[in-house]
Amino acid sequence: MGVINLYNASSLCTSGRPSWGRSRGNRPSCGIAMASSTIPVQQQQVNDQRLTGDSFIRPHLRNLSPYQPILPFEVLSSRLGRKPEDIIKLDANENPYGPPPEVFEALGALKFPYIYPDPESRRLRAALAKDSGLEAEYLLVGCGADELIDLIMRCVLDPGDKIVDCPPTFTMYEFDAAVNCASVIKVPRKSNFSLNVEVISDVVKQEKPKCIFLTSPNNPDGSIISDEILLKILELPILVVLDEAYIEFSGLESRMQWVKKHENLIVLRTFSKRAGLAGLRVGYGAFPLTIIEYLWRAKQPYNVSVAAEVSACAALQNPTYLENVKNALLQERERLYNLLKELPFLKPYPSYSNFILCEVTSGMDAKKLKEDLAKMGVMIRHYNNKELSGYVRVSVGKPEHTDALIDCLRRVS
Repeated sequence: MGVINLYNASSLCTSGRPSWGRSRGNRPSCGIAMASSTIPVQQQQVNDQRLTGDSFIRPHLRNLSPYQPILPFEVLSSRLGRKPEDIIKLDANENPYGPPPEVFEALGALKFPYIYPDPESRRLRAALAKDSGLEAEYLLVGCGADELIDLIMRCVLDPGDKIVDCPPTFTMYEFDAAVNCASVIKVPRKSNFSLNVEVISDVVKQEKPKCIFLTSPNNPDGSIISDEILLKILELPILVVLDEAYIEFSGLESRMQWVKKHENLIVLRTFSKRAGLAGLRVGYGAFPLTIIEYLWRAKQPYNVSVAAEVSACAALQNPTYLENVKNALLQERERLYNLLKELPFLKPYPSYSNFILCEVTSGMDAKKLKEDLAKMGVMIRHYNNKELSGYVRVSVGKPEHTDALIDCLRRVS
């Protein structure tokens, strides 16, 4: 839709009122005069009296359920009556070791917080190009990968368009689709959490959705998508958005380089897990050049703060720290998995990520288990949706976090 300049002197009608510019069908050249003259004054007053704030809101948003985020330390501390340091947070897949020391040094030396950030995040994109081996022209940085998910939808989807979602998975895809007035076609995963490629293929052919969102490793179960499966999906006439938020813990290579060969592939990454920067919100994506051009046009110009960019660049300066933290979490993941297996009421699933999904068995209620642990100061994730109502997800923490969790689980059994 174009912009109508109602106050351009060159567009004024002979009556002295603004015109609509170019004539469009039967639209009057003096739109304001005609619009105001077609509604009786008395009727206008009645309509004004009935006007409420929510009448300005887009209809499809009025029944939108808000996204349910994980609560931060401050809120948990107040609700649980515990000091933040007495709470063990294993519910949000955060990196318990935090960022490299260079990040704190860079934040302490920040010189220009009063100056707007670089709208192209050039310094960070150059560092990411060196880190990933993919040229900076393919890279775009966002305020977390969440911002990029929404940006992709705003650039790709028209109201009423469809996306494919494969639950159980990251619920942000379904949420952002609802915000952007898109329909969601759900293709549930198989009992082992693998993708149902045959059904996906049928849905794409019959329903003609615009894009599909995939996560590898998948959240919440930690399963991965093989090259063979991904290539099959890429053969379909659909935009594939591959979320690799947890790829560092899988032992597999990122598919970022694939965007050079597949113009229907986008790969998303984040600094939240690998570098411990969840609180600073830094995500990035690899895009085909034929797509990234339009995201540059549509994105907010100052979406990545000075502090966020400085921190991400500093984190990349210490790859040894990042590698050591990753290895520590992988080692602890193995220990946590083995300890969870010993509990008679939990069935943990093997994971390629920094969390473990557990089915709650033996008649124990999963939601109550989560609540009982919270009372002891240990936070794990429970889902209210149908697919996962009988499951809990546990983030991999430090060894002392695992010890405390297992002790509490033994006490509630």
